Amino acid sequence: MAKKQKHEKEPNLERWLVSYADFITLLFAVFVVLYAMSQSDKQKVEEVSKSIREAFGMTDTSSAPAMHIIDSIDLAPIPAVERQARESISAPEPTAQPYAEEEEFSNIKKEISGLLAAKGNQDKIKLTVTKRGLVISLKEAGFFDSGSAEMQPASLPLLEEIAKSIQGYANDVRIEGHTDNVPVNSKTIRSNWELSTARSTSIVRYLIDDLHFPPARLSAVGYGEYRPIADNSTESGRAQNRRVDIVLLSKAAQQGEPQPGIRPED
Repeated sequence: MAKKQKHEKEPNLERWLVSYADFITLLFAVFVVLYAMSQSDKQKVEEVSKSIREAFGMTDTSSAPAMHIIDSIDLAPIPAVERQARESISAPEPTAQPYAEEEEFSNIKKEISGLLAAKGNQDKIKLTVTKRGLVISLKEAGFFDSGSAEMQPASLPLLEEIAKSIQGYANDVRIEGHTDNVPVNSKTIRSNWELSTARSTSIVRYLIDDLHFPPARLSAVGYGEYRPIADNSTESGRAQNRRVDIVLLSKAAQQGEPQPGIRPED
């Protein structure tokens, strides 16, 4: 008797569901891990934020606005700040101003002399190079009224041109007022001492306020009638003595000037 042939099983067409279920399970596990990591990062960020608030004296109950920490670590620099940083790195160091000495004094003298000749002002200023430096003598008639310490407005453009010629040098500048021996006849100025000092101070004030000279480079003194360069017994001599000298000091002369900084008492 022949054996009864077994009926073959039909193939299972839903076996893919097993693999799909495994894939979904793994995908779910990945998202769970990512979610857990994100929660951990927020907790750390909150801890950092709390620490910063405490450092700046800001509490959770404070009325001041809460500080926020940017979650992303991809922080791009602000364009303006980045540009300024690049410019500050690439910008060359400002060069120090040179010191004028004998050769430079002569060149400045020629420059100012040419300027005076071009404008017909040779009789208002006298230029001399000495051991002290370059002496620019402003005659009273061209810059001040008799017995007054206020500069004539018409003289300011000329004084500005002269100042520009010496402004580019690091030498100290001393303004020295001088008078003749005729007593001052004024209600506001009582002596030649006061007149000479007031005139030199007036020029210093103009150099600082209007021409932006560094104040530390300037000094003002008044000699009254006691440093004459001509005989006071004649009108022409007295006219020469009534002057204000702008002295661009040489290094040697500058050594005798008081130096900046606090010095210990002897």
